[in-house]
Amino acid sequence: MTAADVLLLALGAVAVGSGVLVVATKHLVRAGLYLVVCLGAVAGIYLVLTAELVAWVQVLIYVGAVVVLLLFAVMLTRAPIGASDDLDRPGWPAALIGGGTGLGLAALLVDAYRWSSVELPTAGTADRIGDQIFRSWVLPFEVLSVLLLAALVGAIILSRPDIGRPPGARAADSGRVPSGRTGAASATGDGRSR
Repeated sequence: MTAADVLLLALGAVAVGSGVLVVATKHLVRAGLYLVVCLGAVAGIYLVLTAELVAWVQVLIYVGAVVVLLLFAVMLTRAPIGASDDLDRPGWPAALIGGGTGLGLAALLVDAYRWSSVELPTAGTADRIGDQIFRSWVLPFEVLSVLLLAALVGAIILSRPDIGRPPGARAADSGRVPSGRTGAASATGDGRSR
């Protein structure tokens, strides 16, 4: 067993362990942080396998963008951050479905390849991958960036229900007295102070 094998096993254990913690924790923010650890370990696996470009894309896109967007969405929508009693459901149905799906996919994979060896294509270079990304795949990347921006703006709009309402409606919704009124309103209802 080489040092690369030991490192792969250690990073795989970290990825699987933090992935289990993502779905097992009751704290939403902690789940997001465990997801960062899991995706970072996967990026480390890519580095050990000498796929540096894929590793840095993993860090930049998934850890740097998707998880940060998830955490911002949680914080901006005022979702409950602490432990939630709504998440206390029995875990055996999910474990049964997940285990059955995993066994089914493993049986399908074994049946498809029947333990035969598959010839791998020649390894790609960063030049070829960059050429494909910025020529053939530039439109999907731009669409994805606009989608992520729209999700962030939507989270801000949902967290601020007073955006887009007239000033009087904002004060009435929040239960505060508008800045022009300091005392009780007069009996005539004209809004002036006594």
